[in-house]
Amino acid sequence: MTAITRRAAIAGSASLLAAPALARSPTPINASETLLVDGKVTTFHPSNPVADAVLLRDGRIAAVGTERDVRQHAAPDAEVIALDGRRVVPGLIDSHTHTVREGLQYALELRWDGIPTFAEAMARLREMVRRTPPGHWVRVVGGFSPEQFSDQPRMPTLEEINATAPDTPVYILFVYTSALVNGAALRALGIDRTRPDNRWPSARIERDGAGNPTGLLIADPAPVVLYATLFDAPRLSFEDALVSTRHFMREQNRLGITSTLDCGGGFQNWPDDYEVIRELGRRGELTVRIGASTFIQRPGRELEDFTRWTSEYKAGEGDDWFRLIGGGEMLVLSAYDYEIFSGPRVVPPPQAEAELEAVLRVMVANDWPFRFHATYGETIGRHLDVIERVHRDMPVDRLRWILDHGETISERDIDRVAALGGGISVQNRIAFQEREFLDRYGAKSASDAPPIRKMLRAGIPVGAGTDMSRVSSYNPWYCLEWLVTGRGIGGAQLLGPGSRLDRQTALKVWTDNAWLSNEDRSKGRIAPGLLADIAVLSEDYFAVPEEDIRHLESVLTFAGGKVAWGAGEFAGLMPELPPLKPDWSPVNLYGGTYRREA
Repeated sequence: MTAITRRAAIAGSASLLAAPALARSPTPINASETLLVDGKVTTFHPSNPVADAVLLRDGRIAAVGTERDVRQHAAPDAEVIALDGRRVVPGLIDSHTHTVREGLQYALELRWDGIPTFAEAMARLREMVRRTPPGHWVRVVGGFSPEQFSDQPRMPTLEEINATAPDTPVYILFVYTSALVNGAALRALGIDRTRPDNRWPSARIERDGAGNPTGLLIADPAPVVLYATLFDAPRLSFEDALVSTRHFMREQNRLGITSTLDCGGGFQNWPDDYEVIRELGRRGELTVRIGASTFIQRPGRELEDFTRWTSEYKAGEGDDWFRLIGGGEMLVLSAYDYEIFSGPRVVPPPQAEAELEAVLRVMVANDWPFRFHATYGETIGRHLDVIERVHRDMPVDRLRWILDHGETISERDIDRVAALGGGISVQNRIAFQEREFLDRYGAKSASDAPPIRKMLRAGIPVGAGTDMSRVSSYNPWYCLEWLVTGRGIGGAQLLGPGSRLDRQTALKVWTDNAWLSNEDRSKGRIAPGLLADIAVLSEDYFAVPEEDIRHLESVLTFAGGKVAWGAGEFAGLMPELPPLKPDWSPVNLYGGTYRREA
């Protein structure tokens, strides 16, 4: 892997480029070529949309078509894998994630993603309290909604958590609205009646009549208190974080994901907190491609940071596995409008435009693509005013810039994005706050939030994603089900008929979306010459009942032509990973997202 380096140090990076691969071969297949036959291949290649055979060679796709035609291109010693009529799709590309941050913590997290009952969620919590040694925490870090629990659609109470874990710190995050922390966690954090709320900007600590904290931490509206308290929990060592990240990438590969666009996040500093990914790249151990955007960490000094970053780094530095694609999703704190649908819409202050414009001018002048978080139409309009002013002096339509989220964008602003040459990344965040959005804004607003079909009709490049792993789950099939059915995680109807997508289009915005990272000439479709990123699905996405889309996964995933995941009869093709540490990791007991058969 070509390491991302400071421009001044590029000449001295040869030693990194020459570092030996320390990982075992990423697939037990020894042949120089792999031939997949007897598949139902959805290619998204206009001239050859369906096929039944694919030839992989040297990390790329060598041929696609009928088995008879493709075999003519294969070497005599090609490894042949029969797929028994399974659906084959391009590797999924999650266009908005926080993959790097999640990998650093994955081994320590108890995931409630998809767990169908409150009873099961609490049983897993109790078991992890029993297993977790002193000095460590049990943490449930988003990715779920209480609406998913069919028996009791609710959050646990603080009384229940304290009774379950009187001595073990417990932290339960619900999206970015609030966190429940038990008494042991409050003591570990040093939060007591003397700790003021203003220790964290825009935070509120619920207190009882005597001023003692109850354990409910509230984003009001900024989630800094949620970031900061979680950051103060025990973390993995560098070596354990390497293994944790590899296991998290395998979990993504299990779900068919082969690429993600990483949007940094709170307490995710560039470049320091990317060293795990860079090291895995040097070792040849990445199985998910990552396009990174820098996320500000010093409010009030954003212009200083972007001036420094754009002078020290060049957008596009890296290789096909890890590259810097630009800056965002937070460019300046003042322009951020969050996504707390249970509370009033956040209105950025008057100085937001001037601060955003100063940063954008530096980025555009240095050919840095940008992406920006904007939930509400009112905020989006203000952002676009700024972009249009910058565009008059220095064109932005030559950059692949992205509007993130856009739940309530107006038709007028959709047209403005199209005119300015932008793309849009949409996610199923509302699906995890379905009741909150419906209660505040109503079914009519939800039916077109976001107006995805209007975006597509305007000719805007649209990519789907998750915004994992705190405000939503990293499971892409939850998003695909939402795109097709319009329903939230708990089943409430959100998107209306005019905004829902047919299955083909929904899958396309999950695969053929590499325009957003300026990689559309190398991935996103199954076509000769493109990167060999492919997922073979457990069931036929186009045939399963709508309510079963969320249960799909991959049985065989190729990343760069090598097996990154295998299940069932393909499990023997999958390389082993080092054991996940610590031994008591929740992932060792329960895995990641809920699996129906488990």
